[in-house]
Amino acid sequence: MIELARIYRRLIGARIRGQLQYRMSFALNLVGAALISFLDFAAILVLFHNVPALGGWSVQEVAFLYGLASVAFGLTDLAIGHLDLLPEMIRQGTFDGVLVRPLGSLFQVVASDFALRRLGKAFQGVAVAAVAIAVLDVDWTPGRVALTALTVLSGIGIYAGIWVVVASVAFWAVDSIEFANAFTYGGNFLSEYPVNIFGSWLRRLVIFVVPLAFVVYFPALYVLDKEDELGFPRAFQFAAPLVAVATWIAAALVWRTAVRHYRSVGA
Repeated sequence: MIELARIYRRLIGARIRGQLQYRMSFALNLVGAALISFLDFAAILVLFHNVPALGGWSVQEVAFLYGLASVAFGLTDLAIGHLDLLPEMIRQGTFDGVLVRPLGSLFQVVASDFALRRLGKAFQGVAVAAVAIAVLDVDWTPGRVALTALTVLSGIGIYAGIWVVVASVAFWAVDSIEFANAFTYGGNFLSEYPVNIFGSWLRRLVIFVVPLAFVVYFPALYVLDKEDELGFPRAFQFAAPLVAVATWIAAALVWRTAVRHYRSVGA
């Protein structure tokens, strides 16, 4: 693990230095990414301009959900968002080169890119979350502070696990990018809203199948001292780290199975 971390640091460090050679381009891309991401939050503000609350959640509380979800997703996108290129790698046969190198295939794909411009969404999420925290009337006990930080880390784990699972579909269906985007970028959109406003089938999906409700919604119930209108056990509010681990175990199994299924473009 230490050796892998060292290799990853060197690879990513080289990519970061390369991108920073063009500082103006980097700055413009970063600002552009942040502004584009802010359009999602602008839609929330427009929504609250017409309604006083959304499923019992105020605009400040939804901003808290949005901010933490955006930070977690932005950092996940930064680290592994280039998994979106996997279908193209398989179609062009470049994934074959990954398999002949003495490192794990998932590690190599993840370490193949590191687009700093994707930090724009994370920065925008930090700004929204900071404003929401400043205006919310919350008793910030050490437990709530710790859970807020842990929520971001767990959210990264959940998002990343989901991303790996849906990206693996490319080994069976090469033209799967839209399917994957529905769960990655679409999943981020769902995570930014209270789960209790969704229909029953969608609630079951994001709680028991694709665990997006654990990214922010359940932890936020404890942090914001809100009653769970869905009636789930209080333990769900602290289960995000376990869900993140379970998601990654599932992702590792799916990836391993998918790679074993791969037969190369010439097979």
